[in-house]
Amino acid sequence: MWNENTIRRAPFDYPLLITVGILTGLGLTMVFSASAVLAQERFGDSLYFLKKALLYSGLGAGVMAGVMRVPYYHWRRLVYPVLLGCFFLGLLTLYSPLGVSLAGARRWLDLGPLTFQFSEAAKIALVIFMAYSMEKKIEKMNIFSIGILPHLLIAGFLILLVLGGKDLGTAFVMASFVLWMLFLGGARLKHLGLLMLAALPFLYYLIAQEGYRMQRVLSFLNPWSDRFGGGFQIIQSFLAFSEGGLFGKGLGAGQQKLFYLPEAHTDFIFSVLAEEMGLVGVFFVVVLFAFLVFRGLQIGRRAPCLFGRYLAFGVAVLIALQSLLNMGVVMGLLPTKGMVLPFVGYGGSSLVCTLVAAGILLNVSTYRAAETPAFFKDRTVDRGPWTVDPVAVP
Repeated sequence: MWNENTIRRAPFDYPLLITVGILTGLGLTMVFSASAVLAQERFGDSLYFLKKALLYSGLGAGVMAGVMRVPYYHWRRLVYPVLLGCFFLGLLTLYSPLGVSLAGARRWLDLGPLTFQFSEAAKIALVIFMAYSMEKKIEKMNIFSIGILPHLLIAGFLILLVLGGKDLGTAFVMASFVLWMLFLGGARLKHLGLLMLAALPFLYYLIAQEGYRMQRVLSFLNPWSDRFGGGFQIIQSFLAFSEGGLFGKGLGAGQQKLFYLPEAHTDFIFSVLAEEMGLVGVFFVVVLFAFLVFRGLQIGRRAPCLFGRYLAFGVAVLIALQSLLNMGVVMGLLPTKGMVLPFVGYGGSSLVCTLVAAGILLNVSTYRAAETPAFFKDRTVDRGPWTVDPVAVP
């Protein structure tokens, strides 16, 4: 039962809500700017991609508004149905006629007027599962067979389904997310280090077995060695950042999106933003994401129970990983890999599921411990770096 001496209700975290709204609005603006010419050329309608983005943002905002009002502890009871649902969607995508193949990848479900990428839902399911399971095992997270292995098995099956659709980037994000959450839960660094070492040969195999993946790695190391092939996209991204300067060319005035920069409205929308809004715009977006992640960690810090804490931490870590990966790719710090910038890049499934995650985080923000726990005061290996005594939740 709730204990009024240890738990208090609060309004939604409006700074977080406003930040999500600004990023989503900025994303719609940049999608139109980056895609108008391409949409006119390909579909005869310069608003084609903007209309679809508006549809998905409206759908996502509606679902987020509903999720915001679902008490976060109800996700405890739904964790296994959500996981089973994601497994089912993954199998449908890979093995049913509803699965859609594009450029050799099979990642989407055909839902009539819309398509859905199940891996986006799988990331949300993984956040909920990790929060639920880590709360149950908090006292034994330092034992490999209890604190780590069960999480690896469940996450591993989801990751294998994602890899079945040839989506190494999302699989990498999911695996990194699991490691970060295990670290936050108090898993031993020795165990985590051995896991990462064991994963390196497997990662090398996944890259080497597909020629285009190896080509991307080689182009990352020296894009100018194949400037009209594998290195073309990242070189055009470099040019976009260079042309943007301090204040940018102005919204809509960018040149690289005019059939020079591939995937300008999706994976490389941050490059378009850099050219049109300059270093000031880039810094503004980075600050927005940093504030969102910081706010998520603060919400987790104030949550009244371990499940709420890990749920909030999970959403914050997931958004941080995806943002860093996308920004790292477009700035040449990481090999090219298709993944949209959360809230900003064009991708309906990504936008809807990221807004759902934001809705969960906003609901957690309405439940707070009456006294903010001092996380580092009683830090021990067994209990994890950010855990306190659990509070009973209905």
